[in-house]
Amino acid sequence: MGKADSSKNDLQGNLDLLVLKTLAHAGSLHGYGIVLHIQRASDELLNVEEGSLYPALHRMEQSGWVASEWAFTETNRRAKYYKLTAAGRRQLEAAQENFDRLVRGVRAVLRYA
Repeated sequence: MGKADSSKNDLQGNLDLLVLKTLAHAGSLHGYGIVLHIQRASDELLNVEEGSLYPALHRMEQSGWVASEWAFTETNRRAKYYKLTAAGRRQLEAAQENFDRLVRGVRAVLRYA
């Protein structure tokens, strides 16, 4: 796996973590609601583009980590709502552990470099 592949997987994994954690916290949300939650929860530091979000949601749905259903928004617009599945909760735990390990490794390198 080359550098580009590795960084793409890291970015994809981090987006998965953010989306899964958002759904674990907020319950069922439509895509735009997920974007807003991540933006607000990160104090506007993170901005998830819809062009990245929807392919990720589709992939997570195919993996069985999220389930979706069509419903109406607060403004009476039809939207697809996503919710975490049991498999998604297990994936969230694994992703959090991997992220924590990555952060510990980066901190260790920064401390000694």
